[in-house]
Amino acid sequence: MRFALLSSTLAFFICLTAGRAAEQPLVLDLWPGKVPGETTASGEEKLTGEKGRRQLTNVSKPTLTVYRPDKDKNTGVAVIIAPGGGYRFLAWDHEGEDVAAWLNSLGVTGVLLKYRVPRRPDHPAGPLQDAQRALSLVRSKAKEWGMDPKRIGMLGFSAGGHLTALTATNFDKRAYDPSDDADQVSCRPDFAVIIYPGGVVDRSREKLDPAIRVSKETPPTFLAQSNDDQVGPQNSAVLYLALKKAQVPAELHIFATGGHGYGMRPSKNPCSEWPKRCEEWLRVEKILQPSAAVSKTK
Repeated sequence: MRFALLSSTLAFFICLTAGRAAEQPLVLDLWPGKVPGETTASGEEKLTGEKGRRQLTNVSKPTLTVYRPDKDKNTGVAVIIAPGGGYRFLAWDHEGEDVAAWLNSLGVTGVLLKYRVPRRPDHPAGPLQDAQRALSLVRSKAKEWGMDPKRIGMLGFSAGGHLTALTATNFDKRAYDPSDDADQVSCRPDFAVIIYPGGVVDRSREKLDPAIRVSKETPPTFLAQSNDDQVGPQNSAVLYLALKKAQVPAELHIFATGGHGYGMRPSKNPCSEWPKRCEEWLRVEKILQPSAAVSKTK
């Protein structure tokens, strides 16, 4: 009897451990060989801060961490996540891993992009190269990972929001020489979610920075920022007006309060409602509808 009980308990823990192992996200190198433009590492990669406020810096070897939703919830949608941090570090928790968990709850695959920081003065294009490569690589894996190659978007916060805007408006010109077959696949995001971006407007705060090249080919975009954001809500407002002029589907939320850098952190401020508003937008744009191709693979 005791042996049977012990065997049952052992079997339970084996199954539990196996389940946890299966839930571990896939981590893969972004580049197949030498990272373009990299000569020497900026220092040892470091993850500092307590849980919930962790910061990752000195990134010279970019990676993708793939968080998959439950198979019975999978919509086939995937989102590249670009944390903020002023291009000096990556806000790994509330603008990274926590975002992936939220996306998984919607049936969306969250792909956390560890892009190069701090930005190199002699090679400022590094983050854009990483973002473009991430879009192409994920799209090339769409069938293997049970995703729809026509519903792969990008979501970024602060500097990551700037990077998302840059990627969404510069997909027609790759910032690096193709390195393998994945780079033959489009690096255009199918939609963009940009949260409290900085650096999108020029010094006048009335015009877009020339690097943000909005056109009619720019993907549908969701924008959110707070009126009291010290970085300036003009970044979102001016970008929205440019999208509107180009007849690109877009939605803008300027919340009364919230400041900057809240990410997925809950608060009493209305800005904490941005994930719900974003989910509604994704449904209105019919992005979250499961595709027939994905349904057949379940």
